Amino acid sequence: MEEQSSPVYPHPRSFLPRRRALSPLRAAEYQLQAPKWSLDEQGPVLDLDDVFAAAGEAANDVVLDIGFGGGEGLIAMAALRPHQCIIGVEVHTPGVAKVLQAVEEHGWQHVRLVEGDAIHFLRRLPAASLAEVRIWFPDPWLKNKQRHRRLVRPEVVAALTDALRVGGLLHIATDVADYARHTERVVAEEPRLSGGVVPRPEWRPLTRFEQRGRAAGRASTDLVYERLS
Repeated sequence: MEEQSSPVYPHPRSFLPRRRALSPLRAAEYQLQAPKWSLDEQGPVLDLDDVFAAAGEAANDVVLDIGFGGGEGLIAMAALRPHQCIIGVEVHTPGVAKVLQAVEEHGWQHVRLVEGDAIHFLRRLPAASLAEVRIWFPDPWLKNKQRHRRLVRPEVVAALTDALRVGGLLHIATDVADYARHTERVVAEEPRLSGGVVPRPEWRPLTRFEQRGRAAGRASTDLVYERLS
């Protein structure tokens, strides 16, 4: 009798796809720009030196920005720190299109984008290759039955730590107090990381999302962890 393989179940999504049609002009620009600056969600392990060859020494510091939303934070950081390369991962097409437009306008060689699932894309990153991972204001999945979908969960934190080099940083920001406590509990289980809550960095861009949270009376919490080994 032929042995049957075990079924393979997809990992729980940490996001809700929010598709919104682009205007005809933006759609045309997107179709032209995306192939130049995008990386496929799945495929072989990347050679980041090759990906960012045109960026020069900036390729020594590669940052993974997961779930950049409308793109304001990524664009601000790309302008503030041209010495760092950024790989932004997002499923929200208008946000991707906005960042693509900024890349074109500024002629940035240090930004690449992935329109897809960050958990899938992590398999393409070489071990110990990242200077930083940014997860700013992830979907909080507030209902108890949804919490298994939170991006900050043990197996994802372990994979992110694998991708960080020793001395690399994991920076998480949230305006949901329960998510901050959840993050502290989950990251405490990863022995290679050390850190916790820090004052809000003055350099971190204030996005529209965070502004809406402030208007609703929600305070933001920043948590920064360093890979020690």
